Amino acid sequence: MLVIERLTYRVGQRVLLDGVNATINQGKHVGLFGRNGTGKTTLLKIIKGELEPETGSVLIPGGTKIGITSQEAPAGQDSIINFVLQSDKELLSLQQEARSAGDPARIAEIHDRLEQIDASRAKTRAAKILAGLGFSESLQQQTCNSLSGGWRMRVGLAALLFTSPDLLLLDEPTNHLDIESVVWLTEFLRTYAGTIIVVSHDRALLNNVAEGIVHLENSQLVYYGGNFDQFDLVRRQRLNLIEAQRRKQEIQKERIIRFVERFRYKATKAKQAQSRLKLLEKLQPLPNIQGEMDRTFTFPDPKPLPPPLFSLDRVSTAYADRIILKNLSLGIDADDRIALLGANGSGKSTFIKLLAGQLSAKQGILSKSRKLRVGYFAQHQSDSLDSASTPVIEMSRRRRSDNEEQIRSHLGGFGFSQERADTQISALSGGEKARLLFALMSADAPNVLLLDEPTNHLDMDSRDALIQALNDFQGAVIIVSHDPHVIEMIADRLWLVKDGSIIQFDGDFNDYRLKVLHPSKTARDKGHQRGKKTKSQKSKRQEDAIKRQQLSPLYQKLRETEKRITEFTLKQRDLSEKLSDPGLYVGDTELIVSLKKEHADTSAALEQEETAWIAISEQIEREA
Repeated sequence: MLVIERLTYRVGQRVLLDGVNATINQGKHVGLFGRNGTGKTTLLKIIKGELEPETGSVLIPGGTKIGITSQEAPAGQDSIINFVLQSDKELLSLQQEARSAGDPARIAEIHDRLEQIDASRAKTRAAKILAGLGFSESLQQQTCNSLSGGWRMRVGLAALLFTSPDLLLLDEPTNHLDIESVVWLTEFLRTYAGTIIVVSHDRALLNNVAEGIVHLENSQLVYYGGNFDQFDLVRRQRLNLIEAQRRKQEIQKERIIRFVERFRYKATKAKQAQSRLKLLEKLQPLPNIQGEMDRTFTFPDPKPLPPPLFSLDRVSTAYADRIILKNLSLGIDADDRIALLGANGSGKSTFIKLLAGQLSAKQGILSKSRKLRVGYFAQHQSDSLDSASTPVIEMSRRRRSDNEEQIRSHLGGFGFSQERADTQISALSGGEKARLLFALMSADAPNVLLLDEPTNHLDMDSRDALIQALNDFQGAVIIVSHDPHVIEMIADRLWLVKDGSIIQFDGDFNDYRLKVLHPSKTARDKGHQRGKKTKSQKSKRQEDAIKRQQLSPLYQKLRETEKRITEFTLKQRDLSEKLSDPGLYVGDTELIVSLKKEHADTSAALEQEETAWIAISEQIEREA
């Protein structure tokens, strides 16, 4: 059992934890949730003993083995598998002592303990954990120094999990993981025998792992039973109640102030006025929760374009001379919502960059709609922001024809108040920089949003707001994300990127989760259908190609109708401006009559073309 009693911790004059109390039973899996900067990481470090509280204590039974995620990436020339094995200091010590011990009783104790900690299977366990986190057998033999920073952080996580601490403290453990590793880690933690306290913005992880949520807000800890969805429902109901009470209190305050200002100097009412002033002093202020849950994302609707937006015919692309993706034949339409799945390094980001125009096709033909506008988001783009600039200045560079009011309105659609819009970018949080990137990439009302890990710096509420905004968006969305909840809520098609190819995954995300957790079983269950499926997929592609060819005349007719609609709209606007000129009506009467007739004819023609456009669109929808 872990008991936190009257714990206080401050940074300078800012109180992070103010006399907090909490009890977590042995074997319990708990999510620690709170807004960024509230002190979650600090609390984990206090529990581990890395920080000393100002007052209060953390009571943990003696002999409890505690493990915490490290912020430092492992390094060295040891192989990855050996690094993980050597992370269990007790195992190493016992193995070394077993080789030199002479006392029979002690030898018996050592072997008994080695059996308890399953030492004979240590290498197998380490390899299994590494495999779950994306390390192939050959990669496990490489040195830590040969890896990138993100992969080295995975090694650190593998080492922590291998030590099997009684109390496991995890701070954003899904950072640096791909979706496959997140699925594996979620299942590993769900069945973990020890106590877990996990800080995460991954809703799916908290829903599947946590049996309770400890909410850190206003420097206090509040425990809620159940997973994150259950906590979120209760929290929103409570916040709505507080907001209703706050509004009611504000009305009461205004009424009291009006009464006091009206009667405080009248002798007959002075006593009542003083009484109301005392009542006003007693009213405890309720927090203004505006913005506590709400985050804003508003993507402008694009102008409709005929499909396909992108068409790839036997396309290959490469970095330098190394082919990453090859022989891709795909089409992307305006209503597509596609999630790219696959391990890190499989080519997901490469495909996004190819569509964004950051990479070119080395072979084959990539064609796209002539008027296509693309919005591309990648987290590394924040490095290119001018840190000395402000959101308003950055946006004005992107939208030079807009006035300041239009620029601020667009930024407001991504949660920037007037004050934050004028804040230097170097002072913005990671989440605010991400929102600024969203605002910049959508400045031209793109027809397709290409999103490469868009949620890395977004808290839970911001992720929910982004999901809502993307579901409201009228264009296409192609997304790479390690957040299962985001994928499940946005994508209706899953494309698997593997071995240089991209194929459609047959099934939903839950099917993919099962495939990741039980690959051999999935292969056995579906193996007898493989030849049939390959044939059916090929037939489907052929049928789709024939269908597009059959619909081509209709799409051409639709484009011609759209062109006439644009021409008639411009003509109608020009005629309306002429007819609204007062000077027209002191001149030639025949001209007035002629313009009015032309305006009526144009309006009728416009209405006819719009009706035709609707009919053609409905025909395409029926036959597609």
